[in-house]
Amino acid sequence: MDNSFIQDRLVQKFQENIYGYEEHFGVLTLHANKDFNLKILQYLYDDEQLAFKFLKDLTAIHYPNNVGQELVVTYLVYNMYENVAVRLKFALPIEKPSIFTATKIFETANWLEREAYDFFGVDFVGHPNLIRVMNVPEMDYYPLRKEFPLEDQTRKDKDDDMFGRGGDFNYGGFNVKVN
Repeated sequence: MDNSFIQDRLVQKFQENIYGYEEHFGVLTLHANKDFNLKILQYLYDDEQLAFKFLKDLTAIHYPNNVGQELVVTYLVYNMYENVAVRLKFALPIEKPSIFTATKIFETANWLEREAYDFFGVDFVGHPNLIRVMNVPEMDYYPLRKEFPLEDQTRKDKDDDMFGRGGDFNYGGFNVKVN
């Protein structure tokens, strides 16, 4: 099975809901309508010739300059019999970043979707337990979005004086003032 075969099968089935294809390092990537993520994933899983039975990875990416499509949810599905992977990308608006959960197709989606929610704020509609898994529940922002400073501005232990970026400190017996 090669990428042109996979692409032809997907075009036959979902032609009007697939926006484009590309290939990077031998992996076929398709861009599709977010409302069809489950139908496309289920088709790739159920079709006997395609047989993409393993969700290898799921993540999100923030593109702040793509107005209306700022967040992209990316699935990497894998056919273990043929040693072939396909990447699926679905763009979401940052104002309401929601997409259907894939937990009923792939059990591995459970934790991967939680992670994408935790770091990017993607709402996976129908997820059985969409909670933060790495950050504290009280956190009121999503740290991997490119709309925040690189350093956590709420931390008190990162005072500039502690890192020699301001204040006075002693260096080799000399008092030094850093402005």
